[in-house]
Amino acid sequence: MTGAMIAELGHILLISALIIAVFQTVLPLWGAHQKDKALMAFGSRAAILQALALIGAFALLTTAFVTSDFSVLLAADHSHTAKPLLYKITGVWANHEGSILLWVLILAIYGAMVPIFGKALPDSLKARAIGIQGLLCAGFLGFVLFTSNPFERISPMPQEGLGLNPLLQDPGLAFHPPFLYLGYVGFSLSFSFACAALIEGKVDAIWARWLRPWVLLAWSFMTIGITLGSLWAYYELGWGGWWMWDPVENVSFMPWLAGTALLHSISVLGTRHTLPSWTVLLAITTFSLSLIGTFVVRSGLLMSVHTFAEDPKRGLYLLVLLAIYTGAALWLYGLRAKELRSQNQFEPVSRSGALVINNLLLVVATATVFLGTFYPVFVEAVFNYRMGSNGEGYFNMTFIPIMSLLILVMGFGPLLKWERDKWPRLKTILPRLLLPAMAIVLLAAIFGKSFFAALGLGLAGYLAIGVLLAIRNRRQQIKQQTAAFWGFVFGHLGLAVVTMAITVMVVWGADKADRVQIGETIELGAYEFTLTDVTESQRDNYAFIRARIDVSKNGHALDPLFSERRYYPARQMWTSEAGLDFKIKDTIFAAINDKTENGWVMRVYHHPMIVWIWIGGLMIALAGFISLADRRLRLRDETEAVMS
Repeated sequence: MTGAMIAELGHILLISALIIAVFQTVLPLWGAHQKDKALMAFGSRAAILQALALIGAFALLTTAFVTSDFSVLLAADHSHTAKPLLYKITGVWANHEGSILLWVLILAIYGAMVPIFGKALPDSLKARAIGIQGLLCAGFLGFVLFTSNPFERISPMPQEGLGLNPLLQDPGLAFHPPFLYLGYVGFSLSFSFACAALIEGKVDAIWARWLRPWVLLAWSFMTIGITLGSLWAYYELGWGGWWMWDPVENVSFMPWLAGTALLHSISVLGTRHTLPSWTVLLAITTFSLSLIGTFVVRSGLLMSVHTFAEDPKRGLYLLVLLAIYTGAALWLYGLRAKELRSQNQFEPVSRSGALVINNLLLVVATATVFLGTFYPVFVEAVFNYRMGSNGEGYFNMTFIPIMSLLILVMGFGPLLKWERDKWPRLKTILPRLLLPAMAIVLLAAIFGKSFFAALGLGLAGYLAIGVLLAIRNRRQQIKQQTAAFWGFVFGHLGLAVVTMAITVMVVWGADKADRVQIGETIELGAYEFTLTDVTESQRDNYAFIRARIDVSKNGHALDPLFSERRYYPARQMWTSEAGLDFKIKDTIFAAINDKTENGWVMRVYHHPMIVWIWIGGLMIALAGFISLADRRLRLRDETEAVMS
C-alpha cells in the first residue's frame, strides 16, 4: 500500500467514523425517547462499527510509521529510518495528532464494549448511554479532522524523518500513555451512564452494580499509568524523585482522586442503596477532570515537560467541548437531582458513614490539587502577574494533612458494621488498632529522630494493622471471602506500602552534586562514587559520551554505574541517561551532565526504599483487577438484573 493510499484511506475512515458517531448519537437517543426498539438496537451496531473504523485508521497510521513512509507529515516529523521498531511504534502516539487519535480510539472501544458486555441492561438505558458516548466521540473526531489530522501529507517527501523526541525514546513510553489513556477515557462510560440515568430519572443499585466494574477497570488502568509515569520520569528525566507536582502530573492525579471517591461511592450505592445523587455528580466530575487534563496538555495553558505544544486554536476547540459536555451534564443534573432519593439513610458511626467521610476527604484533596495547579493561571489572567507554578511546599502543607486524615479513616472504617455500630464493640476494636500504631510512632521517633518519619511510618503501620484486623475478623470464613474483599486488602496494603516508602525516602534519602575530574570521588553518606572513565561512541541514531562510575559502600565495592550523555543529530538535542542500581532496600543513582573547565558535573543520589513506591502503586492497581473478578458484578441476563 502506497503512502498516498495510507493517508487517504485513513482519512476516509476518520470521516466515516465521524458520520457513524453522529448517527450513533441521534438515532438511539431518539429511539429511547420514542421507545423504538429498532432505533435503540441501531446504536449498538453503530458503536461497534465506529470502533472498527478507528481501529483501521490507527492501524494505517502505525503502518506509515513502521514502514518509514515520510509522505505522511506526522511520520516525517516524528520517525526516522534508523529508529528501533519499538520506537517507530511508540512514535505513533508520542505526538499530539497520534495521541489524540489513540484517545478517540479508546473512547470508541469503550463505547463498543457496552453492547458487547451489556446485554442484560435495560434497552433504553443502554441506548441512551451509547448515544451519549457517540456524542463524545463525535466531538473528538471533529477535533481530529479539523485541527489535528494525523494523515496530512507532505510534498515533496523528505528522504529522512526528524525522529522521535529523544526524551521519549524509552520503553516506558510504550506503556505509560496507553495505560493512562485507558484510565482517562475509561471514565467516559461512567459519565455516559450517569447522563443516561439522569435522563431516565433513575439511579439505583442495579445501575451501580453494572457500572462499578467499568469504574474499577478505568481506575486500575489509570493507577498503572500514573505509577509507570512516575518511574519513567525518575530514571529518564533525571528528576531524582518519585513525584514533582508538575502541572500535568497534577491534572492526571485529579481524576484519579475523584475516581477513587467514585469507586467508594458506587460501592455504597450498590450495597446500601444510598448516595445516588452524590455518585452521579462524582461520575460527571471525574470525566470532566479527565477532559480538563486533555485540554491542559494540548493547549499549552500550563508549561510542563509533558505538554505537546502551545496551540490556541486546539485549546479553544477543547475548551468549547469541555464547556458543552460538562455544562450540559451539570444542567441535566440540576434538573434531575431532586428526583434521586436515597432508599436508605446511613448512620454516621458505620462503615457507610466512614465511606462518606472518605469521599469528602478525597474531594477536598482533589480541590486542593486543582487550586494549587490553576491558581497561578487565574492570577495571571486577572491581574496580569506571572507567579509561576506552586511548588512542593504548597502541596506538602495542604495535601499531606488531608491524606493523613484519609488514612486514619481508612484504617478503622472497614472494621465497622454497615449498620450503626455501638460503642461497647468499638472499645474492643480501637485499642487493637491504635496501640501497635502508637508503638511504631514511638520507635520511629526515638530511632529515626524525625517527627515526619514517626508520623509517616505510624500512619503506614496503622493502615496495615487495620487491614490485618479486618482479615482476622473474617478468619473463620476466610475461604468464602469475595474478590472485592481481597481487592480491599491489596489496595489498602498497597497504600500503606507507598506511605512507608515515601516517608523513608524523604527522611533518609540524600543527594549531592559536584564537579569532578576522572579519578575523583563524591562521598554521600556511606557511599563513594568515583568517576573512573569517560568514552565516546556512536549508535544508529545518536552519538554518546559514556561515563563509568565506580561505587563502594563502607569500603566494599559495588557494581559500577554507567551514565550517558546522548546527542541526537536529527533533533540536534542532548539528553542525559542516569546510571541506576535498583534494589529492594537501597537505590543509588548517578548522572553526568556537561563538562566544564573544572571537570564533569556529576549528580549522585541515595534513595532508600524508593522501589516500594512503585511496588505499592502496582499493588493498588492489582487490587482493582482482583475486585473485577467478584462474581456479584456480573449480570448474566435480564432476569438476574431485575431480581438482584
